[in-house]
Amino acid sequence: MVIKNGIVVTEYSTQITDVLIKNGVIKKIGKNLTNDEVIDATGMYVLPGGIDVHTHMNLDVGIAVAQDDFYTGTIAAACGGTTTIVDHIGFGPKGCDLGHQINHYHNLAENKAVIDYSFHGVIQHVDEDVLGKMESLMEQGITSYKIYMTYDYKLSNEDIYAVLKRAKELGIMIAVHPENDDVVSKRQDFIKRGQTAPIYHERSRPIECENEAINRIIGITQKAFDVPLYIVHLSNHLGMEYINMGKQNGLKNLFVETCPQYLVLDDEYYKRQDGIKYILSPPLRAKENNDMLWQDIINGNIDTIATDHCPFDFELKEKMGRADFTKCPNGLPGVEARIPLMFSKGVLEKKISTNIFANICATNPAKLFGMYPKKGVIKEGSDADIVIINPNMSNTITHESLHENVDFTPYEGMELKCWIDCVVSRGDVIVKDNQYIGEKSRGQFVKREKPILDLYKMGDKNE
Repeated sequence: MVIKNGIVVTEYSTQITDVLIKNGVIKKIGKNLTNDEVIDATGMYVLPGGIDVHTHMNLDVGIAVAQDDFYTGTIAAACGGTTTIVDHIGFGPKGCDLGHQINHYHNLAENKAVIDYSFHGVIQHVDEDVLGKMESLMEQGITSYKIYMTYDYKLSNEDIYAVLKRAKELGIMIAVHPENDDVVSKRQDFIKRGQTAPIYHERSRPIECENEAINRIIGITQKAFDVPLYIVHLSNHLGMEYINMGKQNGLKNLFVETCPQYLVLDDEYYKRQDGIKYILSPPLRAKENNDMLWQDIINGNIDTIATDHCPFDFELKEKMGRADFTKCPNGLPGVEARIPLMFSKGVLEKKISTNIFANICATNPAKLFGMYPKKGVIKEGSDADIVIINPNMSNTITHESLHENVDFTPYEGMELKCWIDCVVSRGDVIVKDNQYIGEKSRGQFVKREKPILDLYKMGDKNE
């Protein structure tokens, strides 16, 4: 097919041109291209398909299982303009082999996913077998791992150092959930005082809880010789200041992710009657953080926007957490809203350029997690993963309009200045008129390479 007359956002430019697709890849970009099958994109933006490198499909947290599996979750992602996900897999049995959960998730995703996918490994404990298996799993395309500084399988500072040192030897990425576990463990003090309402979730995990852990792992990273380190779901600007300080002190391979919820929602939502909906970790922060995080994106300090898509029903959250916020399953849905929400709030409200948008939602994730240039870019020879956005049609986010298999959206009623016209994945039109029209189980596992760490930063926000 050929996509005609669209505003095509390539890696370094935005121009009105055509895109020719053949055998699932981008064959040519240029003027006056022809083909029997034509998509008229006049007046619309032609962007690389979104890459969400932080989802939780099929997540089993012991007390609850996420509502989206790899079928419903990837349909929702596709309808929202995302054509590839990298899932953060859940914990396995205590003491399990490093490959145990990778194999389990292959079984969960195969013949279910409708878009392309991969997995981050998860490190629950550290010994010589785990450190050795990190290398062998690279041959299977697993080139990133997640570690936790809180929760049941948190790693000690000593174990974190061992993992980072090994990752440096292998040239792979370590993603980290940074929260101080000693602070998190004191949440029961709030319950003992009768402070059980959702607002105390945020107060029990203040920004200092997150930022101490960020500062600590930056120090360990410096000791481990600047290993590629990826901070997930940054929720506040003070944490960004610690990160910038690390960069000023010589760290070159330190990367940062934030999420839409930390850009458009705030802690006032916890005071609503349905405040239990918004329990996630780290929590929503004070409203002034929203503008500061947007400025961090504009300044090039934040590298990616992902979702931390973790869908638990409001009904379940209400049942389990109403009397005690510590019992509420953590997480928000969001895999479907990310692309239109960020394009509307970012590009169309003139905070960022189209190129910055494409970088943080597609190109940078592809580079950092070993999928570039196959994914994440409109470039000759790359996979034809494309989302076409109409900036001339407004839209309102509602639960009823979304495809996520969960009973609410945190973005209910938000007005958008755009509409997703269609989505192309490996040359197939899979979404049209807000409906998934592709084949079931068409998604393919992406065997990832080592990360590309030298990210090209696009310039001025008004470019």
